[in-house]
Amino acid sequence: MLTCKEATRLSSEALDRGLSLRERLSLRMHIMMCKGCTNFEEQMRQLRTMTRRYASGDTGAQDDTTPPARTD
Repeated sequence: MLTCKEATRLSSEALDRGLSLRERLSLRMHIMMCKGCTNFEEQMRQLRTMTRRYASGDTGAQDDTTPPARTD
C-alpha cells in the first residue's frame, strides 16, 4: 500500500509520463481509499488544464468590455 507521499508523487508523475501497470494499480487503490489524495489528483488535473489554456491564450472568459465588430 502506498503512503500519501508516494501517491502524490505518482499522481504528479502520471501527468508527465506513463506509469507502469504496478504503479497505476497501486495509485488507483490508494486513491479509492484516500479522500485527501483524491482531492490532490483532481486539483493537479484542473491546474494542468488551466495552465494549458492560459499558455494557448484561451482563458475561458469572454471580455464583455469589447464592443462587437462592425459589419457595415
